[in-house]
Parts: sequence; C-alpha cells; structure tokens
Amino acid sequence: MDNSIVVQAARVFWNGGSPYDDQRFLYFPSAVSAAVPQLVVPSFALRVLVPIVTTGLLVAAWACALRLYGVPWRSRFAVLGLVGMAVGFAPFAHLVRLGNWTATAAAALPLAVLLMSRGRWGTAGVVLGAAVALKPLLAPMVLLFVFARRWRGLGLMVLVPAVASGGSALLMPDPAGFFTRTLPYLVSGQDDFARLYEASLGVVLPRLGVPQAVAAVVAVVAAGAGLWCAYGRWRRGGDAVLRLTETACLLMLSVFLVSRPSFDHYLMLVLPLLLASAVLPGSVARSPWFWLALIPQMPGFTWQLLEVPTRRAFKDAATLCALVVTLARHRPPVDELAPAAPAHSPFESPPRSHPQGLGPFDPAKGAAPLDPRV
Repeated sequence: MDNSIVVQAARVFWNGGSPYDDQRFLYFPSAVSAAVPQLVVPSFALRVLVPIVTTGLLVAAWACALRLYGVPWRSRFAVLGLVGMAVGFAPFAHLVRLGNWTATAAAALPLAVLLMSRGRWGTAGVVLGAAVALKPLLAPMVLLFVFARRWRGLGLMVLVPAVASGGSALLMPDPAGFFTRTLPYLVSGQDDFARLYEASLGVVLPRLGVPQAVAAVVAVVAAGAGLWCAYGRWRRGGDAVLRLTETACLLMLSVFLVSRPSFDHYLMLVLPLLLASAVLPGSVARSPWFWLALIPQMPGFTWQLLEVPTRRAFKDAATLCALVVTLARHRPPVDELAPAAPAHSPFESPPRSHPQGLGPFDPAKGAAPLDPRV
C-alpha cells in the first residue's frame, strides 16, 4: 500500500501534474524521481518484487549490524536473530506487507554507524543523505555529527538530499509543494485515518482524554529530555561502538516521541543495531528492561481492549516510551567499559592487523573487546 502511494505520485509527475496533490505523499521531491523507474514495471510484478526488496533491505540492515560487532553472518546468533526479528517482532512483518520506504532508512542507519566506527564519517554522511533524500526519517542523525564535531560528514549529509530534492523540484509544476502543502498537512496532524495509527505522544495522549495543548507540551518535553540523554550518552564515552549505537538509537527514538507521523515500523530503524549489540558485555540488549519493552510487539501478545487495529498505536507508544527510558537510564558496569575517549575526540582508524578493530569472534564469549583506539 505505501509503495503504491509513491508510485502513484511518480505517475502524476510523469504526466505533468504535481505529486503533492495527494496529501498522503509525504516525501521529498527526490523520492518522486527515485520512484519513476517503477512505472515501467507491471503491477503484478511489483506486488511480488516490493516485499522481496523490502525484506532484502531489512536483511541488509541486520548484516551491517552484525558486521559492526564482528559477528560472522553464518553464526547461530546471526541466523536466530534474523528469524527472531522476522517471526517475533510484529513491525518487521508490517513493514514488509506495507512496502514502506522506511526499509531504506532501516538499512542505511546500521551501514552509516558501521562506517563511523571505521572513521569514515564523510562516507557515512553520504549514505545518510541518500536515505534522507528517499525518506527524511534519518534527519535527526545530523545531531550525531554535531556531537562528534564531524563537520564534513554533516555537510555531506545535508548537501546530498538538498541537491537531489532541489534538482527534482525544478522539474515539477509545484516546486515548493513539499513546504506549502505537505508540511502544513503534517503539522495539522494529517487526516483522521492516519491519526489512528500514529504512536507519537502528541497523538496518543489526546485519544486518552488529555487536552491537545497539554499533550503537545508533554511530547516536546519528553523528546527534549531524550535528546539531552543522547548527548549525555555520547559524552559518557566508553566502548566506541556501543557509544555510537546507543547515541544514534536514542536520538531516533526520542524524535519519534514527538514526530508526525510516527508509526510502529519506525522501530525497525533501531532494532537491528540494538539486538546485535547483545554480543557485547554492558550493552542495553543484555538488560531485562530492553526485552520487556519489546513484549507489546510480539505477535502472540495481546492486551485486553487493544486488539482492534486502530488501537494498536497505544501498544506502539508504550514500546517507544519504554525503549527511550531504558536507553536513557542504561549505565554499563564500569569494569565492562572500554577506556573512555574525550567527548568530542575523533575516532582513530583501526590498526591494520584488525580491519574492524575487533579480535576473533568466540561464540562462547561473544564478540572480542574492541580496540580502545577505534
């Protein structure tokens, strides 16, 4: 359903119209150009190919997350983790069934963090910028570049979607349609149908009887607190890869508390990174609170009165809030932290003898400790 919205926008554009005539199209102009090739693919083929490509992107996200922690792709942890996400985490199936372009962001985030861990911040900026050009979900990652004072990577992350969207917008009859039509539509809360599935606090709380103005303030305060905790996590240092992973995930989850829209499948952006971190001592994935936060997303888990599809947003909001609180409160034991780097020090390149900065992987012990210079 969601991919068809983008394809229809591309078809309108190809016929000389404005893709922003459809309020459901919430993407940058560059996404229209990216969807044009699908116009030559028959509809029956797209119905087969889109779920396959979406699944492939999620598998790629898991593969990058495993690579980040030095876990072999053929290990039991790799196989069971992928099966667990596909079978035991409802947003995985929702994302595949919808064919939503969130899958591109889900693949780009672990790849970007992997590149950052190797000191390739400029390339990471290009990857994130390309993902933002397709769907602006990863825009909050600019703050990670600010925390690390990686200005070249930040510039590239902003430049790529700006050039791609600017060039595409010039080909449209309504070049400023995203700003004049889509943004006001998002700020006003979209339509009644979409609002029933949103998990952000500004939408969920009014459905529970909280005044709209109070709910908006609560959402902004909660998101601001989460962003402050993300900065605190960065300053705390410790293991280099965990530092990158947990800061990035906390940034994204905090923004989802207040962003419009905010759907359950957005959780797939952070799950591969957090789940793969379980191989390292001191990771948040080894906390029981992390797993408790995911329980509402298990396909077999039911909450009385919440099984109507339009009410599952309450379960999604509960998971979102629980993950933010768990990450914000998480403190790895002192003896499990690598020597902390200064808050703004750049990562050095890993030694030549270990291209990933990792020693051999031992399935019995988990990933070998990271070289503190990474």
